[in-house]
Amino acid sequence: MKTSLKLSTLIFLLLSIISLNLKAQDINTPVTPKTTNLGSGIRLSAGIESGLPIGKLNDAYNWNFGGSVQADFPIIERELYATLNAGFNNIYANNVSNAADIQLIPVKAGLKYFPVKNFYVQGEAGASFIANKSDMGTTKSAAFVYAPQVGVLFNVSRKSYIDAGVRFESNSAFYTNDNKSNFIGLRIAYAFNL
Repeated sequence: MKTSLKLSTLIFLLLSIISLNLKAQDINTPVTPKTTNLGSGIRLSAGIESGLPIGKLNDAYNWNFGGSVQADFPIIERELYATLNAGFNNIYANNVSNAADIQLIPVKAGLKYFPVKNFYVQGEAGASFIANKSDMGTTKSAAFVYAPQVGVLFNVSRKSYIDAGVRFESNSAFYTNDNKSNFIGLRIAYAFNL
């Protein structure tokens, strides 16, 4: 019940952000080519991340908090970007489980596509390294990670933005014959064009 309430709150927050940023088009307005307020060139961002564990991970862990840096490289200017992302996430254990916090260092690459002005869909994959392997007693040091995401860029100035996105992130098992570590995450970052 608590997890579904937290998840519903996160989804409501993202949908509110998206609806505030998108503008309806009048039926009588002629269709014009897609334009965006996105600057050109490489975009860098740094931000904070938070999330809620889902699935089996929710049994022993409450939430996660961390940060990340990301670089977006234009493939099709203002429309399609290649991304590189690195960060740190601490997944906090609940008081009942006696488990250690999970400390992850994800390194991912992917694509970010803008189908609508300032709204994007993004997919990334890579490796997630466990920073506290000895505390966790894991059998592996790294695991495959993938993360589909949707988000919005809010213009702050001509070349800077607030990047707000929600993603599902899944890490393959760190223990032999164990379950995946999945969570729903929110990233709020400051982004700027070089």
